Amino acid sequence: MAVTPARRALASFGALACAAAVGLSAYASHGLQGEDARRAGLAALFAFGHGLALLLLAPGARTRVKVVGLMMLALGLLLFSGSLLGAALFAAPTTLAPAGGLLLMLGWLIIAVDALRR
Repeated sequence: MAVTPARRALASFGALACAAAVGLSAYASHGLQGEDARRAGLAALFAFGHGLALLLLAPGARTRVKVVGLMMLALGLLLFSGSLLGAALFAAPTTLAPAGGLLLMLGWLIIAVDALRR
């Protein structure tokens, strides 16, 4: 089975999210304090965990349903972690974090349904 460009992009995004998470967690530990450090650390935690999931699950995604679930994870990760990071670094509101969290949950539920269908 050939890996499609979409699955390749999702896996690549996952690896980039993991790399960013390492740097972000170091910055949260050494360059930020208080609530900003907590928010950046949480963004890094989610980026690493979901990035790793994308990297490992995307190449073997055989169904359109699973690819949609993985796309939801990627978008949810951008919104959730991005919103927390924006708040920590630029004092931006975290208004997109709930939408990102919802997309993360929906993505995982879709992946679970796909796993039961096989």
